[in-house]
Amino acid sequence: MDRTNTPYGNHQFGIYSAGLKGELPILPLRYEDLEARAREVLDPAAYWYVAGGAGEASMAANRHSFDRYPLFPRMLTDVSERDLSTTVLGKKHATPLMLAPLGVQEILHPDAELAVARAAADVGVPMTLSTVSSYPMEQVKSELGDTTGWYQLYWPNDDELATSLVQRAEKAGYEAIVITLDTKMLAWRERDLEGAYLPFLQGKGLANYTSDPVFCAGLDKAPDEDVVATVKHWSQVYASPERSWSDLAKLRAATNLPLILKGVLHPEDALAARRAGMDGVIVSNHGGRQVDGSIAAIDALAGVVDAVGDHMSVLFDSGIRRGADVLKAVALGADAVLVGRPFAWGLACAGEQGVAEVLRRLLADIDLTLALTGHDRIDRLTRAALASTRY
Repeated sequence: MDRTNTPYGNHQFGIYSAGLKGELPILPLRYEDLEARAREVLDPAAYWYVAGGAGEASMAANRHSFDRYPLFPRMLTDVSERDLSTTVLGKKHATPLMLAPLGVQEILHPDAELAVARAAADVGVPMTLSTVSSYPMEQVKSELGDTTGWYQLYWPNDDELATSLVQRAEKAGYEAIVITLDTKMLAWRERDLEGAYLPFLQGKGLANYTSDPVFCAGLDKAPDEDVVATVKHWSQVYASPERSWSDLAKLRAATNLPLILKGVLHPEDALAARRAGMDGVIVSNHGGRQVDGSIAAIDALAGVVDAVGDHMSVLFDSGIRRGADVLKAVALGADAVLVGRPFAWGLACAGEQGVAEVLRRLLADIDLTLALTGHDRIDRLTRAALASTRY
Protein backbone atom coordinates (compact mmCIF):
# COMPACT_ATOMS: atom_id res chain seq x y z
CA MET A 1 0.00 0.00 0.00
CA ASP A 2 1.30 3.46 -0.92
CA ARG A 3 0.76 5.58 2.19
CA THR A 4 2.84 8.56 1.02
CA ASN A 5 -0.08 10.99 0.69
CA THR A 6 -2.36 9.44 3.29
CA PRO A 7 -4.20 12.26 5.15
CA TYR A 8 -3.20 10.99 8.59
CA GLY A 9 -4.75 14.02 10.26
CA ASN A 10 -8.22 12.78 9.33
CA HIS A 11 -7.97 10.30 12.20
CA GLN A 12 -9.19 13.06 14.51
CA PHE A 13 -12.55 13.13 12.73
CA GLY A 14 -13.06 9.47 13.50
CA ILE A 15 -12.53 10.22 17.17
CA TYR A 16 -14.94 13.18 17.05
CA SER A 17 -17.57 11.12 15.20
CA ALA A 18 -17.34 8.25 17.65
CA GLY A 19 -17.62 10.67 20.54
CA LEU A 20 -20.83 12.15 19.15
CA LYS A 21 -22.26 8.63 19.21
CA GLY A 22 -21.28 8.20 22.82
CA GLU A 23 -18.37 5.90 22.01
CA LEU A 24 -15.35 6.49 24.21
CA PRO A 25 -11.81 6.16 22.79
CA ILE A 26 -10.14 2.86 23.62
CA LEU A 27 -7.24 4.81 25.14
CA PRO A 28 -6.88 8.15 26.91
CA LEU A 29 -5.91 10.89 24.46
CA ARG A 30 -3.20 12.67 26.46
CA TYR A 31 0.11 10.87 26.85
CA GLU A 32 0.15 11.54 30.57
CA ASP A 33 -3.29 9.98 31.00
CA LEU A 34 -2.29 7.01 28.85
CA GLU A 35 0.69 6.34 31.09
CA ALA A 36 -1.53 6.65 34.15
CA ARG A 37 -3.96 4.09 32.68
CA ALA A 38 -1.07 1.71 31.99
CA ARG A 39 0.13 2.12 35.55
CA GLU A 40 -3.30 1.06 36.77
CA VAL A 41 -3.29 -2.19 34.79
CA LEU A 42 0.35 -3.21 35.17
CA ASP A 43 2.18 -4.87 38.01
CA PRO A 44 4.01 -2.02 39.81
CA ALA A 45 7.43 -3.56 39.18
CA ALA A 46 6.71 -3.93 35.47
CA TYR A 47 5.42 -0.38 35.25
CA TRP A 48 8.51 1.10 36.86
CA TYR A 49 10.80 -1.05 34.74
CA VAL A 50 9.46 0.80 31.69
CA ALA A 51 8.70 4.18 33.26
CA GLY A 52 11.82 4.51 35.36
CA GLY A 53 15.38 5.39 34.51
CA ALA A 54 18.85 5.75 35.96
CA GLY A 55 17.97 8.30 38.63
CA GLU A 56 15.52 9.97 36.22
CA ALA A 57 17.22 13.37 35.81
CA SER A 58 18.12 12.49 32.22
CA MET A 59 14.54 11.40 31.60
CA ALA A 60 13.29 14.79 32.75
CA ALA A 61 15.92 16.59 30.68
CA ASN A 62 14.87 14.66 27.58
CA ARG A 63 11.41 16.15 27.87
CA HIS A 64 12.18 19.65 29.14
CA SER A 65 14.83 20.24 26.49
CA PHE A 66 12.24 20.07 23.72
CA ASP A 67 10.85 23.34 25.09
CA ARG A 68 14.06 25.09 24.06
CA TYR A 69 13.28 24.50 20.39
CA PRO A 70 9.93 26.23 19.74
CA LEU A 71 8.37 25.81 16.33
CA PHE A 72 8.10 28.98 14.24
CA PRO A 73 4.79 28.82 12.26
CA ARG A 74 4.46 30.44 8.85
CA MET A 75 1.18 31.66 7.34
CA LEU A 76 -0.56 31.62 3.94
CA THR A 77 1.24 28.60 2.55
CA ASP A 78 -0.61 25.88 0.65
CA VAL A 79 -0.81 22.89 2.97
CA SER A 80 -3.92 21.28 1.48
CA GLU A 81 -1.83 18.17 0.77
CA ARG A 82 0.99 16.99 3.01
CA ASP A 83 3.78 14.51 2.45
CA LEU A 84 5.31 12.89 5.53
CA SER A 85 7.69 10.65 3.59
CA THR A 86 11.38 10.52 4.35
CA THR A 87 14.41 8.57 3.19
CA VAL A 88 16.50 6.44 5.54
CA LEU A 89 19.41 4.27 4.41
CA GLY A 90 18.45 5.08 0.84
CA LYS A 91 14.92 3.69 1.23
CA LYS A 92 11.80 5.84 1.13
CA HIS A 93 9.41 5.50 4.06
CA ALA A 94 5.87 6.86 4.22
CA THR A 95 6.53 8.71 7.48
CA PRO A 96 9.50 9.52 9.74
CA LEU A 97 8.04 7.44 12.58
CA MET A 98 9.60 4.14 13.66
CA LEU A 99 9.20 1.87 16.68
CA ALA A 100 12.19 1.84 19.00
CA PRO A 101 13.57 -1.45 20.30
CA LEU A 102 11.82 -2.15 23.58
CA GLY A 103 12.74 -5.35 25.37
CA VAL A 104 10.88 -7.98 27.35
CA GLN A 105 7.43 -6.84 26.24
CA GLU A 106 5.78 -9.86 27.85
CA ILE A 107 5.76 -7.88 31.10
CA LEU A 108 3.32 -5.50 29.38
CA HIS A 109 1.09 -7.92 27.47
CA PRO A 110 1.19 -11.68 26.79
CA ASP A 111 1.24 -11.16 23.01
CA ALA A 112 4.22 -8.83 23.45
CA GLU A 113 6.23 -8.23 20.26
CA LEU A 114 3.79 -10.25 18.16
CA ALA A 115 1.03 -7.75 18.89
CA VAL A 116 3.37 -4.85 18.24
CA ALA A 117 4.49 -6.32 14.92
CA ARG A 118 0.89 -6.79 13.77
CA ALA A 119 0.04 -3.21 14.75
CA ALA A 120 3.14 -1.86 12.99
CA ALA A 121 2.21 -3.75 9.84
CA ASP A 122 -1.38 -2.52 10.03
CA VAL A 123 -0.39 1.14 10.33
CA GLY A 124 2.70 0.90 8.13
CA VAL A 125 5.31 1.93 10.68
CA PRO A 126 8.72 0.20 10.68
CA MET A 127 9.62 -1.79 13.79
CA THR A 128 12.96 -2.34 15.49
CA LEU A 129 13.05 -5.62 17.41
CA SER A 130 15.08 -5.83 20.60
CA THR A 131 17.55 -8.64 21.22
CA VAL A 132 15.80 -9.21 24.54
CA SER A 133 12.40 -9.89 23.01
CA SER A 134 9.85 -12.30 24.36
CA TYR A 135 9.43 -14.14 21.05
CA PRO A 136 12.10 -15.28 18.58
CA MET A 137 13.02 -12.83 15.84
CA GLU A 138 11.79 -15.15 13.09
CA GLN A 139 8.30 -15.38 14.59
CA VAL A 140 8.08 -11.62 15.04
CA LYS A 141 9.17 -10.94 11.46
CA SER A 142 6.50 -13.34 10.24
CA GLU A 143 3.88 -11.15 11.93
CA LEU A 144 5.51 -8.00 10.57
CA GLY A 145 5.26 -9.27 6.99
CA ASP A 146 6.53 -6.91 4.31
CA THR A 147 6.71 -3.94 6.68
CA THR A 148 10.27 -2.82 7.32
CA GLY A 149 11.89 -4.46 10.31
CA TRP A 150 15.28 -3.75 11.87
CA TYR A 151 17.01 -5.95 14.42
CA GLN A 152 18.63 -4.35 17.46
CA LEU A 153 21.71 -6.10 18.81
CA TYR A 154 22.82 -6.04 22.41
CA TRP A 155 26.38 -6.85 21.47
CA PRO A 156 27.41 -9.98 23.41
CA ASN A 157 30.98 -10.69 24.45
CA ASP A 158 30.88 -13.90 22.40
CA ASP A 159 31.72 -13.13 18.76
CA GLU A 160 30.26 -16.41 17.54
CA LEU A 161 26.95 -15.64 19.25
CA ALA A 162 26.93 -12.10 17.86
CA THR A 163 27.49 -13.45 14.36
CA SER A 164 24.73 -16.02 14.79
CA LEU A 165 22.19 -13.44 15.96
CA VAL A 166 23.04 -11.03 13.15
CA GLN A 167 22.93 -13.69 10.46
CA ARG A 168 19.63 -15.04 11.76
CA ALA A 169 18.20 -11.54 11.49
CA GLU A 170 19.41 -11.18 7.92
CA LYS A 171 17.98 -14.57 6.96
CA ALA A 172 14.64 -13.72 8.62
CA GLY A 173 14.23 -10.62 6.47
CA TYR A 174 15.29 -7.77 8.74
CA GLU A 175 16.74 -4.90 6.74
CA ALA A 176 19.30 -3.39 9.11
CA ILE A 177 21.18 -4.13 12.32
CA VAL A 178 20.98 -1.56 15.12
CA ILE A 179 23.93 -1.98 17.49
CA THR A 180 23.24 -0.50 20.91
CA LEU A 181 26.44 0.95 22.37
CA ASP A 182 25.29 2.46 25.66
CA THR A 183 24.67 -0.81 27.53
CA LYS A 184 28.21 -1.89 28.38
CA MET A 185 26.61 -2.85 31.68
CA LEU A 186 23.36 -2.16 33.48
CA ALA A 187 23.03 1.27 35.05
CA TRP A 188 22.24 1.97 38.68
CA ARG A 189 18.45 1.94 38.43
CA GLU A 190 16.97 2.75 41.80
CA ARG A 191 13.38 1.86 40.90
CA ASP A 192 14.35 -1.63 39.77
CA LEU A 193 16.73 -2.17 42.67
CA GLU A 194 14.04 -1.26 45.20
CA GLY A 195 11.90 -4.11 43.95
CA ALA A 196 14.79 -6.42 43.06
CA TYR A 197 13.19 -6.52 39.63
CA LEU A 198 15.12 -7.54 36.54
CA PRO A 199 12.83 -9.66 34.34
CA PHE A 200 15.70 -11.43 32.59
CA LEU A 201 16.63 -13.07 35.89
CA GLN A 202 13.19 -14.72 35.76
CA GLY A 203 13.93 -16.07 32.29
CA LYS A 204 11.87 -13.41 30.52
CA GLY A 205 12.96 -11.64 27.36
CA LEU A 206 15.44 -14.34 26.38
CA ALA A 207 13.67 -15.88 23.38
CA ASN A 208 16.33 -14.85 20.87
CA TYR A 209 18.97 -16.50 23.02
CA THR A 210 17.11 -19.70 23.82
CA SER A 211 16.28 -20.15 20.13
CA ASP A 212 19.91 -19.66 19.09
CA PRO A 213 22.09 -22.73 18.46
CA VAL A 214 25.30 -21.00 19.53
CA PHE A 215 23.81 -19.87 22.83
CA CYS A 216 22.25 -23.27 23.49
CA ALA A 217 25.55 -25.01 22.78
CA GLY A 218 26.80 -23.46 26.01
CA LEU A 219 24.08 -25.17 28.05
CA ASP A 220 24.12 -28.69 29.45
CA LYS A 221 20.33 -28.98 29.22
CA ALA A 222 17.59 -27.48 27.07
CA PRO A 223 16.77 -23.92 28.18
CA ASP A 224 13.35 -24.81 29.56
CA GLU A 225 14.76 -27.74 31.52
CA ASP A 226 17.10 -25.60 33.60
CA VAL A 227 16.03 -21.97 33.65
CA VAL A 228 18.54 -21.06 36.35
CA ALA A 229 21.45 -22.30 34.23
CA THR A 230 20.02 -20.54 31.18
CA VAL A 231 19.80 -17.21 33.00
CA LYS A 232 23.31 -17.65 34.38
CA HIS A 233 24.70 -18.33 30.90
CA TRP A 234 22.86 -15.29 29.54
CA SER A 235 24.31 -13.08 32.28
CA GLN A 236 27.79 -14.24 31.31
CA VAL A 237 27.49 -13.39 27.62
CA TYR A 238 25.07 -10.44 27.55
CA ALA A 239 27.38 -7.47 28.08
CA SER A 240 30.64 -6.54 26.37
CA PRO A 241 32.34 -3.66 28.23
CA GLU A 242 35.64 -4.40 26.52
CA ARG A 243 34.44 -3.57 23.00
CA SER A 244 36.25 -0.93 20.96
CA TRP A 245 35.74 0.73 17.59
CA SER A 246 37.93 -1.85 15.88
CA ASP A 247 35.51 -4.62 16.88
CA LEU A 248 32.87 -3.23 14.52
CA ALA A 249 34.79 -4.81 11.65
CA LYS A 250 33.72 -8.23 12.96
CA LEU A 251 30.05 -7.32 12.67
CA ARG A 252 30.60 -5.76 9.26
CA ALA A 253 32.15 -9.04 8.10
CA ALA A 254 29.22 -11.03 9.49
CA THR A 255 26.45 -9.43 7.43
CA ASN A 256 25.62 -7.52 4.28
CA LEU A 257 22.96 -5.51 6.10
CA PRO A 258 23.40 -1.81 6.92
CA LEU A 259 24.80 -1.21 10.41
CA ILE A 260 23.44 1.58 12.62
CA LEU A 261 24.96 2.60 15.94
CA LYS A 262 22.48 3.50 18.68
CA GLY A 263 23.44 5.62 21.66
CA VAL A 264 25.65 8.16 19.88
CA LEU A 265 25.58 11.60 21.52
CA HIS A 266 29.01 13.12 20.92
CA PRO A 267 29.97 14.43 17.45
CA GLU A 268 33.38 12.76 17.75
CA ASP A 269 31.69 9.39 18.20
CA ALA A 270 29.58 10.08 15.13
CA LEU A 271 32.74 10.80 13.16
CA ALA A 272 34.28 7.59 14.48
CA ALA A 273 31.19 5.71 13.30
CA ARG A 274 31.66 7.14 9.85
CA ARG A 275 35.34 6.16 9.81
CA ALA A 276 34.35 2.65 10.87
CA GLY A 277 32.11 2.35 7.82
CA MET A 278 28.79 2.48 9.62
CA ASP A 279 25.65 3.36 7.67
CA GLY A 280 23.86 5.42 10.29
CA VAL A 281 23.62 6.53 13.90
CA ILE A 282 20.76 6.96 16.33
CA VAL A 283 21.14 9.94 18.65
CA SER A 284 19.84 8.54 21.92
CA ASN A 285 20.53 8.37 25.65
CA HIS A 286 18.46 5.19 26.02
CA GLY A 287 15.47 7.18 27.19
CA GLY A 288 17.40 8.23 30.28
CA ARG A 289 17.80 4.63 31.43
CA GLN A 290 21.58 4.35 31.39
CA VAL A 291 23.39 7.56 32.42
CA ASP A 292 21.73 9.95 34.82
CA GLY A 293 22.69 13.58 34.36
CA SER A 294 23.68 13.10 30.73
CA ILE A 295 23.03 15.55 27.93
CA ALA A 296 19.45 15.47 26.70
CA ALA A 297 19.27 13.59 23.43
CA ILE A 298 17.60 16.48 21.58
CA ASP A 299 20.43 18.80 22.67
CA ALA A 300 22.97 16.41 21.13
CA LEU A 301 21.17 16.03 17.81
CA ALA A 302 22.34 19.11 15.91
CA GLY A 303 25.99 18.46 16.71
CA VAL A 304 25.82 14.92 15.37
CA VAL A 305 23.95 16.04 12.26
CA ASP A 306 26.54 18.73 11.58
CA ALA A 307 29.32 16.17 11.95
CA VAL A 308 28.01 13.35 9.76
CA GLY A 309 24.55 14.19 8.41
CA ASP A 310 25.82 14.62 4.86
CA HIS A 311 27.37 11.16 4.87
CA MET A 312 25.03 8.81 6.74
CA SER A 313 21.50 8.50 8.07
CA VAL A 314 20.93 10.20 11.42
CA LEU A 315 17.95 9.11 13.51
CA PHE A 316 16.72 10.25 16.90
CA ASP A 317 15.05 8.81 19.97
CA SER A 318 14.57 9.60 23.67
CA GLY A 319 11.64 11.77 24.67
CA ILE A 320 9.26 11.71 21.69
CA ARG A 321 5.70 12.08 22.98
CA ARG A 322 3.78 14.26 20.49
CA GLY A 323 3.79 15.38 16.89
CA ALA A 324 5.58 18.64 17.66
CA ASP A 325 8.48 16.65 19.11
CA VAL A 326 8.87 14.80 15.83
CA LEU A 327 8.89 18.03 13.82
CA LYS A 328 11.52 19.54 16.09
CA ALA A 329 13.81 16.53 15.71
CA VAL A 330 13.40 16.48 11.93
CA ALA A 331 14.02 20.24 11.73
CA LEU A 332 17.26 19.73 13.65
CA GLY A 333 18.32 17.21 11.02
CA ALA A 334 16.99 13.79 11.98
CA ASP A 335 15.95 11.63 9.04
CA ALA A 336 13.53 9.69 11.24
CA VAL A 337 12.56 9.28 14.89
CA LEU A 338 11.96 6.26 17.07
CA VAL A 339 9.26 6.16 19.72
CA GLY A 340 9.22 3.78 22.69
CA ARG A 341 7.24 4.41 25.86
CA PRO A 342 4.07 5.68 24.13
CA PHE A 343 3.53 2.43 22.25
CA ALA A 344 4.51 0.47 25.37
CA TRP A 345 1.61 2.02 27.26
CA GLY A 346 -0.72 1.34 24.34
CA LEU A 347 0.35 -2.30 24.41
CA ALA A 348 -0.21 -2.54 28.15
CA CYS A 349 -3.70 -1.03 27.95
CA ALA A 350 -5.12 -2.63 24.81
CA GLY A 351 -2.64 -4.97 23.13
CA GLU A 352 -2.34 -4.82 19.35
CA GLN A 353 -5.27 -2.42 19.04
CA GLY A 354 -3.71 -0.11 21.61
CA VAL A 355 -0.37 0.04 19.79
CA ALA A 356 -2.08 0.75 16.47
CA GLU A 357 -4.17 3.52 18.02
CA VAL A 358 -1.12 5.19 19.58
CA LEU A 359 0.64 5.16 16.20
CA ARG A 360 -2.37 6.55 14.34
CA ARG A 361 -2.71 9.37 16.86
CA LEU A 362 0.97 10.26 16.61
CA LEU A 363 0.81 10.30 12.82
CA ALA A 364 -2.31 12.48 12.92
CA ASP A 365 -0.58 14.89 15.27
CA ILE A 366 2.52 15.01 13.06
CA ASP A 367 0.42 15.65 9.97
CA LEU A 368 -1.69 18.39 11.54
CA THR A 369 1.23 20.13 13.22
CA LEU A 370 3.18 20.09 9.97
CA ALA A 371 0.30 21.83 8.21
CA LEU A 372 -0.36 24.31 11.00
CA THR A 373 3.26 25.42 11.01
CA GLY A 374 2.99 26.16 7.29
CA HIS A 375 4.80 23.19 5.76
CA ASP A 376 3.60 20.56 3.31
CA ARG A 377 6.65 18.25 3.24
CA ILE A 378 8.35 17.02 6.36
CA ASP A 379 11.56 16.16 4.54
CA ARG A 380 12.02 19.84 3.68
CA LEU A 381 12.00 21.05 7.27
CA THR A 382 15.17 22.88 8.28
CA ARG A 383 16.30 24.72 11.37
CA ALA A 384 14.54 27.78 9.99
CA ALA A 385 11.33 26.07 11.17
CA LEU A 386 12.50 26.64 14.75
CA ALA A 387 12.61 29.90 16.68
CA SER A 388 15.40 28.74 18.97
CA THR A 389 19.02 29.81 18.64
CA ARG A 390 20.35 26.93 20.78
CA TYR A 391 21.54 25.03 17.75
